[in-house]
Amino acid sequence: MQLDLRLREDDGIEGFTLNKNMNIIYCNQSSNPEVPLRAFQNALPHAKIRQWQAGDNAPADYALVWKPPVEMLAGRDDLKAIFNLGAGVDAIIKMVDQLPKQVPIIRLEDAGMGEQMADYVCHAVLHYFRRFDLFARQAQHAHWQSIAPLSKKEFTVGVLGMGTLGQSIAASLLQLKFPVIGWSNSAKQIDEIQCYSGADELPKFLAESKVIVCILPLTEQTSGILNRHTLAQLPRGAYVINVARGAHIVEQDLLELVRNGHIAGATLDVVQTEPLPGNHPFWQEPKITITPHVAALTLWDESAVQIAEKIALLEQGLPVTGVIDCVKGY
Repeated sequence: MQLDLRLREDDGIEGFTLNKNMNIIYCNQSSNPEVPLRAFQNALPHAKIRQWQAGDNAPADYALVWKPPVEMLAGRDDLKAIFNLGAGVDAIIKMVDQLPKQVPIIRLEDAGMGEQMADYVCHAVLHYFRRFDLFARQAQHAHWQSIAPLSKKEFTVGVLGMGTLGQSIAASLLQLKFPVIGWSNSAKQIDEIQCYSGADELPKFLAESKVIVCILPLTEQTSGILNRHTLAQLPRGAYVINVARGAHIVEQDLLELVRNGHIAGATLDVVQTEPLPGNHPFWQEPKITITPHVAALTLWDESAVQIAEKIALLEQGLPVTGVIDCVKGY
């Protein structure tokens, strides 16, 4: 039987009334709590949701967190699940050894981030494809000159990371009629996309990519994956777009390859140290575009609805998607 889990204003989840004694703790030290707490309270009207404070050891059924302190979750055997308030889980994975082993950690799946991420990447790809980077540099010198157009057939976009967000990005690029290929750790089959996987197929993927878009999860295996050796396998004049984590790129290696012309340009929404220090050489390099980690921001209403629906499933003993594999790191 298929359950109807749509939200209702009065009871929360249609077809299922949540436990009115449910306690939920919330912690997100990088965001003003007013807006997200209101969204969660609207989606879970019968739950008692409180902002966690140091020393709060009162009972709780669920935790909603983003980069929480270890003390919030350590020893919390009473929790039924921990919800990570974002798609990136590298921060919480670092503390996994100190978390209760039997409690699942569940990440957000899209929740409006896919469309934002796709918009950002498509803008960056079109920026390079239509030569706006070169026209901008010409304009700084009041120089008026047309530049020969490029062919989309020769502008293959390689998406590093073919999870939910990667596939959303790839689908949007296909709508713009760019050839798209993908790479991931494990093999995937996706319509209209040549997919590569594993270390052995990474060189071929890189060699075929005029643009690479990094949307990989950050793990021990993917940290520093874009370095002098791998970036040099891109065709000369390729472009790099990173919307994943700054630690995926060895920054000095990228800078050197941009300066020697092997990499024609880079758009980085994430960097190793955020905010990027004012004296960082990326700021002075005209071929590198920096944005302040805004490619996809958490949309609280959509996120609250998704989490509320998953809580309803868990309360009925049913499985949910988005559970993190702590061994794989995503």
